[in-house]
Amino acid sequence: MSDSIDLDHRLARVQLLLLDVDGVLTDGGVTWNNQGIESKTFHIRDGLALRAWQRSGGRTGIITGRSSHVVQLRADELGITFVRQGVDDKVAAAEAVLREAGVTWDQTAFVGDDLPDLPVVMRAGLGVAVSDACSELRQAARLVTSLPGGRGAVREVVERMMKARGGWDAVVARYAGSRV
Repeated sequence: MSDSIDLDHRLARVQLLLLDVDGVLTDGGVTWNNQGIESKTFHIRDGLALRAWQRSGGRTGIITGRSSHVVQLRADELGITFVRQGVDDKVAAAEAVLREAGVTWDQTAFVGDDLPDLPVVMRAGLGVAVSDACSELRQAARLVTSLPGGRGAVREVVERMMKARGGWDAVVARYAGSRV
């Protein structure tokens, strides 16, 4: 099987999309104000894509090493089912989510950016690195996005998965009306 056919097959069979946060859903920067309140910036197109993914039957989860109230707020806003924060062992957390979701590793994609994500990227049926991920993660990933974390990389992954499944045209049509 050629690499592109294998990648298309992997993209099409994903049922659960797991994401790191800092460096994937955000650009990796963390801002603290004078009162010690943390803020993050999320890319709006990633959010739209995640909603489309979920409307098409896909499921989404977050597995992150840090804990942040704003991450839970964003997850709630997007209807993200599985949220695991403050995780030291991302593989163990992912295995628990897979059991709860009733899916296998082969049906799972994981998007990461740094070394703590490496074991999950290597294990997932579709391991993804954002374009500005560390070199070790980019080398281990089956897919490296063209966009960096926090700048639409998640949208890129969702589009590719939905195109491989034949569902992206319906998303576009929803916004364009019958003209597409």
